[in-house]
Order: sequence, then C-alpha cells, then structure tokens
Amino acid sequence: MKPETQSFYERAVQRALEHVVAHLDDALDLDRLARQAALSPFHFHRIFRGMVGETPLELHRRLRLERAAQHLLQTETPVTTLALDAGYDTHEAFTRAFRQHYGYPPSELRKERLEGTSCARPHQIEIATRSGLHFRADTRAYDLSHLIQGDRNMNVTIENRPELRTAALRHIGPYHRISEAFARLGDLAGHAGLLKVRPTMLAIYHDDPEVTPESELRSDAAIVIPPDVRVPGGLTEQHVPGGRYAKTTHLGSYSELGDTWARFMGQWLPGSGERLGTGVSYEIYVNNPTEVAPEQLHTDLYIPLA
Repeated sequence: MKPETQSFYERAVQRALEHVVAHLDDALDLDRLARQAALSPFHFHRIFRGMVGETPLELHRRLRLERAAQHLLQTETPVTTLALDAGYDTHEAFTRAFRQHYGYPPSELRKERLEGTSCARPHQIEIATRSGLHFRADTRAYDLSHLIQGDRNMNVTIENRPELRTAALRHIGPYHRISEAFARLGDLAGHAGLLKVRPTMLAIYHDDPEVTPESELRSDAAIVIPPDVRVPGGLTEQHVPGGRYAKTTHLGSYSELGDTWARFMGQWLPGSGERLGTGVSYEIYVNNPTEVAPEQLHTDLYIPLA
C-alpha cells in the first residue's frame, strides 16, 4: 500500500469534482479535466466513474437538472430559460429528460407548487445516485470528501506480462460493435491458417467514449501471432508492450464489462497504491459465445502499471 499514490488519485478526482460543481453554467471541457488530473482522457474518465459512480458529464447534467427542479419550485423563471440553463437546446428535449428522471414534466412540478399548501410534503429534487452528491445553491455546502473511496477487495493480481505480437484489425465506431471487426478478423486469420490451434484473442481500446463521438472511436480486434508468422493481408502488425500489469477477471456477459472496468480503474486502482504505466489496457477473451453461455464468458482485463 502506497498512501501517496492513493492520494494522487484522490486529489485528481477531488479537483475535478470541485470544478464541476463550481461551473454548472459552463460547458464541461472534459479534455481540460483530464489534463489537470495529469491522466489521459481515457484513463481519467474510467477512474472518475469508478470512484464517484458516474462520469463527469453525467454528474454535470444531473446537477443541472436538479438545479432546474429547485428553480421550478422556488422561482418564476420560465421553463424555456431553465431548459437552456440546464444545457438543453429546446423546451421539448428538457421536458423529455426531466420526465425520464422525475416521472412527470416540469410544468406539473411548478403547478403543484403553486397549488400546494404549507402542510404539503416538500418535493424531492434529488435524483438517486450512488455518490449522494446533489445540487446545492451554495457551493460551500458540498461535502466531497466522502466520495473518494477505493475498492481493495476486488480480486486483482500483479503479473509480469510478455510483449504480445498481434495481427489486428482496426474498428472505427461504437465499441459495442467491435464484434463486426472480430468476425472479419476471424475470416482473414482462418484463411491464413492461424486458427488451427486456438489463438489468443484480445481487444484494445484507444479512445474515451465520453469525449470522442461514437463514429470516431478507435479500437482493435487482435489475435496473438508467433514471431515467425507473417501478418495476413488485410491486417496490421501491432505490439502490446510487455511489463508489469494488474489483472482482474470478468465472468459474465460482455455487456457488463464496462462496470468491471469502472471498478478496476476507478475503485481498485486508487486504493491499491499503484500508478498507471505508459502502455495500453486490453482484454483477453479466454472463451467466446460460441463455446459457452453468456454467464460463463471469461474475460481477463489488464492495465499497465508503473
């Protein structure tokens, strides 16, 4: 355990939280938050989400919505103005988001306030969240210290990993559609005779979906190949650096991998005393959906350590 390392992540997320709650009227500059944390955007947002329970953008949007609800109850500000202040371009978009979170439109909340009595139970503007952080008109009323907590109980091992030489196929677009790249990878590798012995398959993700449009996200479907094997046509050679890595295992559907990544980087890492290295994070698929049921899928997650 290295307290100074844990403090590094705690301070980084604390500063980001302070910035978010103090700048609700400004568009959130996610790249700037990452730079201030001295982390890459990809790593920063995973760490923030794991420690706080939501991404900076989700937190920013929720606090704005809670502020709008409070103003509906306490002021005569027009709904259209509140919608713009909450970051919505139209009254309709604001109403949809408001109804989704509160179960009724903003006009109904204001109407009930105007028709209510002094004996009525106060309306609750707080939207349920793991962190317990809610809108406060006075930013000095925020208590951020309790939000920073690591998960040291996650099953994680530290390993010295070898360098991996891979044949990879780039996928551009939503990460959940990387299976399309794996299908194409399988065709090309199969024609080249690389699937006669069960290969090691892995995925490498390069961009943070919180700051990169889905249409521009870069990821790689890859297969480990021996040093003396030629890279098949249509694929590119990529080397995953060897070195010291933290490893955890996800058992279950691929749709829940994001939650495991969030706990790994956002809860375990800050509480571990370890620091991220300069390599890449990746997933290795020990089995696949053609072999086992979704609840039996076994995926190993690796992050590089300094």
